[in-house]
Amino acid sequence: MTLKQLRYVVTVADIGNITEAAKKLFISQPSLTSAIHELEREYNITIFYRSNKGIEITPEGDEFLGYARQVLEQSDLIDNRYSGKTHGKLRFSVSAQHYSFAVEAFVELLKQCGGDKYEFHMRETQTYDIIDDVAHLRSEIGILYLNKFNETVIKKTLRDNGLSFNQLFKAKPHVFIGKKSPLAQKDTLTLDDLKEYPRLSYEQGSHNSFYFSEEILSTIDSDKELIVRDRATLFNMLIGLNGYTICSGVINKELNGPNIIAKPLAVDDYMEIGYILPTAIPPSTLTKKYIEMLQLFA
Repeated sequence: MTLKQLRYVVTVADIGNITEAAKKLFISQPSLTSAIHELEREYNITIFYRSNKGIEITPEGDEFLGYARQVLEQSDLIDNRYSGKTHGKLRFSVSAQHYSFAVEAFVELLKQCGGDKYEFHMRETQTYDIIDDVAHLRSEIGILYLNKFNETVIKKTLRDNGLSFNQLFKAKPHVFIGKKSPLAQKDTLTLDDLKEYPRLSYEQGSHNSFYFSEEILSTIDSDKELIVRDRATLFNMLIGLNGYTICSGVINKELNGPNIIAKPLAVDDYMEIGYILPTAIPPSTLTKKYIEMLQLFA
């Protein structure tokens, strides 16, 4: 295995086409194909399926590419530190539930460390996909919550995937509502207060188990359910339909706008919000810096 071979397979995976990847790498297609075959033979794996329609990454190739990207990132950091050379773009990926503080930390990291060339990914996504992204090294770090209802299942899933959970803070449940909602005049809300209003939650895809819900108290029945996929849609519906969602209460008016407010919810529960990392791989310099930013903005 060589760093050149790793760069070859990562480039092919990113572009999705061997011919185009060969052009970008300034080598012939047969040479690129031969280098990939040598790597596959060395480790007795198949990284790509090949067909007339192009290439598709195999499950074991997906895992291998995660490790390859980590190795290349560390190699680039060494070169940048000791030789002053820069090899391509600086890359960093985060997978998270929908938290404004995670976006704030991401923005600050980019301002401080982005440099002249970078490719940063901020994936606000489903809970299971956060775990899967970090387990397969598509993201260096994931952000999610635990509480007394989901803790056993989530922690087992993390252990099964070789991941650890690290607490950032513990929050009492709050409710996000529109500033003009009929509920806005109350200092504290109860579950009875919420009954007649639409409850908004984030879609969890094929792993739509209550244990993977992004919102606590998801097992409580609601007559009016709205399921969305992104933060902007959720906030628009909170305002336009006098809806609500149960959350940590952490909000940033610059990111979320002045028309969304948080009210405490009178329930005996909590949200332990933290980040997940692979247990077998030390965090990169960028990951450590991002954790510092999270601790600053959380």
